Amino acid sequence: MFYQLYELNHAFMAPFRATADAMNLAWRNPLNPWSHTALGRSFSAGFEVFERVTRRYGKPAFGLPRTIVEGESVAVEEEIVWRKPFCDLIHFKRHLPAGADKGPRILIVAPMSGHYATLLRGTVEALLPSADLYITDWIDARMVPVTEGDFDLDDYIDYVIDILHHLGPDTHVVAVCQPSVPVLAAVAVMEGDQDSCAPSSMTLMGGPIDTRINPTAVNQLAQDKPLSWFRDNVIMQVPWPQPGFMRNVYPGFLQLSGFMSMNLDRHMIAHKDFYMHLVKNDGDSAEKHRDFYDEYLAVMDLTAEFYLQTVDTVFIKHSLPKGEMMHRTKRVDTAAIRNVALLTVEGENDDISGVGQTKAAQTICTNIPDHMRLHYMQPDVGHYGVFNGSRFRREIAPRIIQFARTHGKKAKATTPVKRVIKGGKSL
Repeated sequence: MFYQLYELNHAFMAPFRATADAMNLAWRNPLNPWSHTALGRSFSAGFEVFERVTRRYGKPAFGLPRTIVEGESVAVEEEIVWRKPFCDLIHFKRHLPAGADKGPRILIVAPMSGHYATLLRGTVEALLPSADLYITDWIDARMVPVTEGDFDLDDYIDYVIDILHHLGPDTHVVAVCQPSVPVLAAVAVMEGDQDSCAPSSMTLMGGPIDTRINPTAVNQLAQDKPLSWFRDNVIMQVPWPQPGFMRNVYPGFLQLSGFMSMNLDRHMIAHKDFYMHLVKNDGDSAEKHRDFYDEYLAVMDLTAEFYLQTVDTVFIKHSLPKGEMMHRTKRVDTAAIRNVALLTVEGENDDISGVGQTKAAQTICTNIPDHMRLHYMQPDVGHYGVFNGSRFRREIAPRIIQFARTHGKKAKATTPVKRVIKGGKSL
């Protein structure tokens, strides 16, 4: 009944949120003489903070209407080019000038780990000028009726394979965090089947390929608890009147509480600072806070079967690095990967996927030629910095584009690529 109580509490707070929103508007209205005083701004700030910490945040928009291609600003149009019950495939269609190079076709597989695909807005924005981009837009499980059936890790792998078939040969796949495991498994399955639509390259970023290496607090939790604990404590049914009524899920609000508890003091300080920015009329700093938390606090439910199978396969049994992972009735054989180039990227200060966990893909993919593999560790960034921020734009994104260009099917023969171990230092 916990999910139902959460919904009831949200409904109970609705009139208080509405009142706080109205009072905020009244206290900051320029026609109100008190709005120009510190006291008026204090009241307004308090009402806004209350409204924001008690609301439910909806799915944000990518909001990328334009990009720069070859020094020219071009329009960008989002179009859904493939659709299934649990995922839409979004294409960022650029209206390129005549004769412009489209760049490599890149599929970004977004995490299905609580946040929406828009968490990768910065990733998309950095790659968009140089690539023809697609991204998986996973659907909130509470919005999918039970009549659409279940969705587990095997289905996730099937979705990735189906999307690669839709896009066709010479596609480059980029997996950010959680999807590193299913993407690597999908590529292994396709290579084992000698599938002509297997990607030309795959880039795995901050992913839990082998969580036995430098385990983090997240990894340790999965190790300390049996699978039955997760089933009994975090799996709940979607309440009425949501479209996914009676579907078993790992609720987004529970995931969010876990995210925030890891750095609770930092979030409390951030909200205190937000209040002070509002009182001091520091609009830029306040807007940065809004932008970050509008994204961070927007969460989605995961299907119970996907969550439990992922915990069991990836974090408890370590099936992929042990060579024991199964897709349906077939063993996932990473040694079958021979023709897909591999780039792994890690952050030096990653506290979600420890250093070495993603690089483990280089070890288990034994038959990829040396000139088709590359590992890069970005100094001075945590988990978020692996796929977003200034260092990503400056250091990581150009490497992803260059790697895709180098290993595209249409690329001319080049000299072997040196293995980059840390901070761009070749060995």
